[in-house]
Amino acid sequence: MAANVDYGKWSKDSLIERLVQLEKELQARPAPPAAPVEGNAASEDAQAALKKRKEKPKMDPTTKSFRFIALRLAYLGRNYGGFEYSASGVLPSIEEELFKALTKTCLIFPEDERAVDFGNCEYSKCGRTDRGVSAFGQVIALQVRSAKPTSASRNKRKKVVEQTQGAEAQAEATQTESEPMETDTPEPPPFDPIRDEIDYPKVLNRVLPPDIRILGWCPSPPPDFSARFSCRERQYRYFFTQPAFSPSLPSPGQKNVGWLDIDAMRDAAKRYEGEHDFRNFCKIDPAKNITNFKRGILEATIEEVPDMGSAMQYLSCPPDLSATESGQLPKVYCFKVRGTAFLWHQIRNMVSILFLVGQGLEKPDLVDKLLDIEKNPRRPVYVMADEVPLVLWDCLFTDENGAELPWIHVEDSIDPAKPNTAFGTTEGLWKLWREVKMDEILANRLLNLVAQPLNYDALPFKEGPPSVKLFEGGNSGRQAGKHVPVMKMALMETPEEQSNKFAQRRGFASAEDRDQQRYAKKAQANAAE
Repeated sequence: MAANVDYGKWSKDSLIERLVQLEKELQARPAPPAAPVEGNAASEDAQAALKKRKEKPKMDPTTKSFRFIALRLAYLGRNYGGFEYSASGVLPSIEEELFKALTKTCLIFPEDERAVDFGNCEYSKCGRTDRGVSAFGQVIALQVRSAKPTSASRNKRKKVVEQTQGAEAQAEATQTESEPMETDTPEPPPFDPIRDEIDYPKVLNRVLPPDIRILGWCPSPPPDFSARFSCRERQYRYFFTQPAFSPSLPSPGQKNVGWLDIDAMRDAAKRYEGEHDFRNFCKIDPAKNITNFKRGILEATIEEVPDMGSAMQYLSCPPDLSATESGQLPKVYCFKVRGTAFLWHQIRNMVSILFLVGQGLEKPDLVDKLLDIEKNPRRPVYVMADEVPLVLWDCLFTDENGAELPWIHVEDSIDPAKPNTAFGTTEGLWKLWREVKMDEILANRLLNLVAQPLNYDALPFKEGPPSVKLFEGGNSGRQAGKHVPVMKMALMETPEEQSNKFAQRRGFASAEDRDQQRYAKKAQANAAE
């Protein structure tokens, strides 16, 4: 291997694989010979052993044809460090697993298979989900190997057919010279870009982890298609339960501990709709110097998720919520939001405000106040919601005529005579669900065995300072002492102030000065070309 390999770009698994390889090579080296004859014999034995280890022949990409496609995929993000690959990441990324699967199946041919780099295949992705966030409708686009024969392979095949037919005709002519020879070579049937193509979902699902599945592929994205910039609409859903965490009796600072006012949350969510400046609902990255924080929200609402109940007999609603929360408890709800694009951590910050409203600690008009950047240009320092319940639900695209992109879903290729043609998609996900379902059932039975119903007629504990238990999307509430209203919390610097400070730490007078110098360098480079 070359001495100038950049191991910094290698993935964690590739580095481990390299270490194992080096250890094996070290073990295969003979010990220092005690005698010249014995040493030479040991060295020859070691060399013979190495020769027996034959490497798998690699596919030659120059003999293959390629096509540009889009892939729709789903993944459960709890075990991953986000979608985007980072060499310094502790957990594996979704992109890293995709790269390994695409390389292993010879659908892409990177210069270095150990370095996660999509640079040579026109790669683009729709969303960059954070650590722990899942997706059921993520989309990527890239150039992949196709089963379509190249002109060279077609000519080679035609030549073989002609030679075979010529030999057969010559053999027949020796037996009966009176019969005429047929010299016409039949043309092979035309290549069907769907029926004759590689079953991309099936091939990739064979090698991907069970919590990452390819759901379908688009055979004909429009010209200049980008999974990021061609996306017309992105949909997210954030799931939570009612009650949000194990409820308790009212405290001096909180009335219905553990319960959420769904109607108030719906009121607040509705205020997100429309085009607004969401700088108070995102995390600022000063390195990118983003100046436009306006985003369009097409829909924002709270919906009950049906058929998700796992009954807890000990639960009963507080008297003032019994009219709206009748039936089996706990219930499952989700914050459903549709928009054209979103800022970094925007959804989780929006949800955090909704939870404060739902717990009765803030009024729904808090959303209006935070969206009014003229009066409130600085974001209060509030905690954003947990990442695990968030799902990138869907990404919508249209072609040049405005019609929805045609997707070939994995279930479309299922052959009734071969139930395993959709390898791992249904059966594998069933195993995942069954495993966590058993955990849920056992925890449910144990909780019902131990827990006792709350007596809301009992007087609340009134001694001591007011204290609240905050719900932030996790599995339990967080003791937070006395609640400080969001509009009275400490304030962050404005995005402009953060960008200027970041630029000054790198030797520029301001963010504007940094951008001007960058543009000047680019202009000089373009002029030199």
